[in-house]
Amino acid sequence: MLLHPTPDLLSILRVTLELVFWATLLAMLIGLPIGLALGLGRFRTRRVWLGVANGGLGLPPVVVGLFVALILFRGGPLGGLHLIYTVRGMVLAQTILALPIVVALTASSVQAIDPSLLQQAGALGASRWRLSVFALREARTGVFVAAMAAMGASLSEVGAVVLVGGNLERETRTMAGAILTSLSGGYYAEGIALGIILLGLTFLLAAALTFIQHSSKAATASSVRYVSSAAR
Repeated sequence: MLLHPTPDLLSILRVTLELVFWATLLAMLIGLPIGLALGLGRFRTRRVWLGVANGGLGLPPVVVGLFVALILFRGGPLGGLHLIYTVRGMVLAQTILALPIVVALTASSVQAIDPSLLQQAGALGASRWRLSVFALREARTGVFVAAMAAMGASLSEVGAVVLVGGNLERETRTMAGAILTSLSGGYYAEGIALGIILLGLTFLLAAALTFIQHSSKAATASSVRYVSSAAR
């Protein structure tokens, strides 16, 4: 299958990678600032929002998919956007599922930073922006874990993307959806082969993120110097 990929397989790979890339990117872009605010902030409703983020980790994908599909159907509030049964609609549903993962893990990682480091940064005159960048650098391991978890959720999700995307051949069918289709039709060998490809893709993307994580360790020594420069 890999040596002689069919057009169907190439389409499945394209849709899967497109979904993973955009859903993970959007979840990180939206979730990182929220996670930072919850991790560093001391406002009154902070614990409530932390509870919401942690509770969002258990969102039922089928329920999320149903909700997104209902608002995207032609008669729904966002029906005019024509996102139902499209990859963009699938990205929307998967971003909603991945967002609590990024928020909760980022907030937890920021909260685990030694408070004395943050106090030292504040004493050196670091602005709120520089303090946020410093916190992200110190919590980068947790941030990478959040990225990998969001990516893994996007790779393996079936319920929400099938409801919103329709699992249409050569249009919105992902790797997980193709496995479900193969097994439902009794094509177990094909389903196993697709499963092996999905596992390989998961480990490949995780390895790439791990390599980036280890490469970023060289920036650790410069974190304090970066914050110190804010006082000059």
